[in-house]
Amino acid sequence: MKDLVKKYNKPVPRYTSYPTVPNWDLESFETSKYLDRLDEAAASGAGRRGIAVYIHLPYCESLCTYCGCNTRITVNHKVEGPYIDAVTAEWRMYLERLGEKPLIREIHLGGGTPTFFSPEQLTRLISNVTDDCEVSEAASFSFEAHPANTTRAHLLALRKAGFDRLSLGVQDFDEKVQKAINRWQTPEDVHRVTEEARSLGFRSVNFDLVYGLPFQSATGFRQTVEEVMRMRPDRIALYSYAHVPWKHPGQRAYSENDLPDADAKLALFTAGRDAFRKAGYVSIGLDHFSLPADSLTEAYGKGKVHRNFMGYTDLKTDLLIGLGVSAISDLGTAYGQNAKSVEGYLEKINGGKCPVVKGHLSDATDIILGKHILNLMCRHETDWESDPPEVRAFMDAAAENFSCFVRDGLAVLTGKNGRTLKITEKGRIFVRNIAEVIDKYRRPVEEKNQFASAI
Repeated sequence: MKDLVKKYNKPVPRYTSYPTVPNWDLESFETSKYLDRLDEAAASGAGRRGIAVYIHLPYCESLCTYCGCNTRITVNHKVEGPYIDAVTAEWRMYLERLGEKPLIREIHLGGGTPTFFSPEQLTRLISNVTDDCEVSEAASFSFEAHPANTTRAHLLALRKAGFDRLSLGVQDFDEKVQKAINRWQTPEDVHRVTEEARSLGFRSVNFDLVYGLPFQSATGFRQTVEEVMRMRPDRIALYSYAHVPWKHPGQRAYSENDLPDADAKLALFTAGRDAFRKAGYVSIGLDHFSLPADSLTEAYGKGKVHRNFMGYTDLKTDLLIGLGVSAISDLGTAYGQNAKSVEGYLEKINGGKCPVVKGHLSDATDIILGKHILNLMCRHETDWESDPPEVRAFMDAAAENFSCFVRDGLAVLTGKNGRTLKITEKGRIFVRNIAEVIDKYRRPVEEKNQFASAI
């Protein structure tokens, strides 16, 4: 495995979209064309088939130096009201385009720190989004929370608003690691929020862990995993730390010499993975684990797990509408990203303009190749026998580049005419490398300054 890590540990995308954001075709993109695609989706009835809504709440009171999210650091809570007003105004722009009252199947609050906002402001936000819509009886609402500042009042307010899932950013309990990344929470904080959420009727609690952080050690991470196992969350996301200080200057608080090397990082991942599996969790996709009774496990067993900018989910909708600064919308045929600064976003909204400033208009080939990459990321296999001739020819040519993965025991080619690719258990950790083979937009000469390494 060490030889494989040395061979394949290079910068590759995480493929939460296809094409990935750095490879979007910005020259041909115009906000008006994005809105045309939205109108086409609305005319097809996509809104009534069910939509997902992602709301980006960027504010944090302090900077977690490892974080790669779009954040605004402030202790001024007077920003809450105007920001929610802006998100509400943006949502009303979408409602006008969607026409008939849309059916909401999913809402996710991400950040930043959603629990930066008061329970009253969060209640107002959700009410503003759902009041003029129909909410599916099977809807799933989730939010990300900082264990150290999430109160019972937050949990109670969001539960009353329909939320039944939360994700707690644990990362690592080792104090040396927490000091380096400026992220403080204790096992007691996490246990308190977890138990309060369960007592209020939340049906699923997820813990986010990160491996590869500065000063992380095998001993310290093992102790973190043991603490997590005692609390037994319904889901666990075991993310690889992405060290990209040229994109996120906060990561310059430490150097690459403070990070585990590739072999040590792999050892951290496999230790966590093996412990979770031993405890009865099912491995999902690239980096998620869930208990057998969880809906994500059920969806995985049926081949229905989906992956988007929010991670792995058991729900899939034709439309994902992103609201707030830097939020990304996925229309199925186009992506659109809002202005990335709070000031730029508010200026657009207050001027009555759509805040989408960049994106990508997908063609038919993009959509098919995106499905193949999604299959690999979610189901670890894909088949192109029934693709249109031009796409099948592209995949056949790409299959020649799969040969190195086949030789290394990471994948097999099977099925009719050898047009089914299956990733082996050994190959799962290299799924991003394998998916890269069918990415027609990749520009390897630029990859160093775009993506984090595979391991």
